[in-house]
Amino acid sequence: MPEAISLKIESNVAVPMRDGVTLYADIYRPEGNGQFATILQRTPYDKTTSLTNTMLDPIRAAKAGFAVVIQDTRGRHSSEGEFYAFRDDINDGYDTVEWAAAQHWSTGKVGMFGASYVGATQWLAAISRPPHLVTIAPTVTASNYHDGWTYQGGAFELGFNMSWTLLQLTLSNFSNVSRVQNVARERRAELIHDVDNMTEGFGFLPTKDFPGLDSGMAKYYYDWLAHPDFDDYWQALCIEDRHSEIDVPALHFGGWYDIFLGGTIRNYLGMKKYGANEIAKSGQKLVIGPWAHGARGSMMAGNYYAGIMADPAAIDVDGIHLRWFDHWLKDDENGITEEAPVRIFVLGDNLWREEQEWPLARAVETKYYLHSAGKANSKNGDGTLNTDAPKTEQTDVFLYNPADPVPTTGGALCCNPNFAANGAYDQNQVEDRQDVLVYSTPVLAQDVEVTGPVTVSLWASTSATDTDFTAKLVDVCEEGCARNLTDGIIRPVIGTPCLIQR
Repeated sequence: MPEAISLKIESNVAVPMRDGVTLYADIYRPEGNGQFATILQRTPYDKTTSLTNTMLDPIRAAKAGFAVVIQDTRGRHSSEGEFYAFRDDINDGYDTVEWAAAQHWSTGKVGMFGASYVGATQWLAAISRPPHLVTIAPTVTASNYHDGWTYQGGAFELGFNMSWTLLQLTLSNFSNVSRVQNVARERRAELIHDVDNMTEGFGFLPTKDFPGLDSGMAKYYYDWLAHPDFDDYWQALCIEDRHSEIDVPALHFGGWYDIFLGGTIRNYLGMKKYGANEIAKSGQKLVIGPWAHGARGSMMAGNYYAGIMADPAAIDVDGIHLRWFDHWLKDDENGITEEAPVRIFVLGDNLWREEQEWPLARAVETKYYLHSAGKANSKNGDGTLNTDAPKTEQTDVFLYNPADPVPTTGGALCCNPNFAANGAYDQNQVEDRQDVLVYSTPVLAQDVEVTGPVTVSLWASTSATDTDFTAKLVDVCEEGCARNLTDGIIRPVIGTPCLIQR
């Protein structure tokens, strides 16, 4: 029988910031007067909820001999101050890491972990280079909070930004640290209505005037709308432009249907190439599962069943984190850094596979070309797809009606599946539309694995002043189902060539 381990749990421990604001944390550690390697999570999602153990259970970590600090970020739940996305997480992250390292129960070695915005708090802390931060373990998070978080290819991520912002403003934020109600009752009722009827906001124009949000409660949302270009506002927070300033190893987790997959991969590649020192460059590990954002515990990717090996228990995600922190924070030579640096889940085979690099060196870049006789509209049109470069062919034309846009059906989305479900879904109904151009290969003679970057080079013109072009790679099964694999969007600048890339 395993030896019983007694834990000490402290709630709402005050952590002072440099500007006088106090943030609050819960601490899990082994009972006694020892010193323990310390791992930190800074979350806007409430330190008391199950979201804190999305990637690593703090109880399991404490039983493994770590001191675990779970902190509410500024302006969220128990912590003081105003929440403004990203703005304060550089300084607050630095201050919290150094505070944790100075506690009597800490060895002075600190790591960080967590997913989504919690991943952002790690990267933002890392660029400030707190002396006692040794490693991070960011999961499903971005490398650029402009393109890849707020915008994609120049298009505002309306579904994500509106749903995420509204969810941040509702029930969980109706009271402040003293539990005093800080949102008027009438306003609370309006916010609840707007969350429950979010699709009304998706169709509201202009976007900045949607009454469900207001600049007094979500100033950052309106600042995002006011900065559509990659200007100074975004550059100050851009992780991928500052990899050379980051000096810590990182354990990266991503998902094939995650909204931030591109950022996860760019962070991994950027740190390997530009990290501030050799330890940072060589100490990068990448794991990509079949998951959508927020669905790490599921064997489903939308409507696609990825098999029992998709369950995180199949590779023991918690255990990978613990081995990572054991090595970097406790100097345990457990071999994790000698293992393959890349582990990916192969959809279709529904198995995990280890790789030595990303992109795969043995992958063969293959160009497929769009063909038609000018009537590729819908899956019933004449669009074809093959490796022969086109010569003289007819132009395909479709009529776009902004009052009846093509509905988003699955994909790399976030954050409310009731309004925009993420993952793999059947595309047949979408492909019945005349404003969707469909190009299909003949039935494949043999299995083809698509692993690596997917890019579309599109030659197009429009009579509209402004429009978006989207592209989607779809796997058509023998039974006729059509499952989306990846997608992209571009809002072109008039007269400027651009690529659709995912």
